[in-house]
Amino acid sequence: MRTSAGAAPKFLNLLQIRFPIGAIASIGHRISGVLLVLSLPLVALALDRSLRGEAEFAALRDLVSAPWRAALLILFVWAATHHLLAGIRHLLMDAGIGSGLPQARTSAWAAIVGAAAVALIAAARWLS
Repeated sequence: MRTSAGAAPKFLNLLQIRFPIGAIASIGHRISGVLLVLSLPLVALALDRSLRGEAEFAALRDLVSAPWRAALLILFVWAATHHLLAGIRHLLMDAGIGSGLPQARTSAWAAIVGAAAVALIAAARWLS
């Protein structure tokens, strides 16, 4: 199929596009928000179960001690931390604080690195 100018249409390969760090932080904010919304029912059930008594809390702790479940919890920690840090970043930028390009890049890196650091610390504590 040809366009009106006669050139063949160009299809973008999203894996070859190099996104700026601000876009990566923003996309991460959206992804973390979706993960948090999807995990909300499970978190509510876990909270309900954990508050029923010591035996239920211990059973829940044993349930989440499996490696793949621990990985899901660490992903949840990353999502919560990244969403919080990126949300604060967006709110401050909306208020005109740190909206210059150098400050925006620095705050994007801070949100990404901060969330990764908290998730790694949680993983180290969980798996030790």
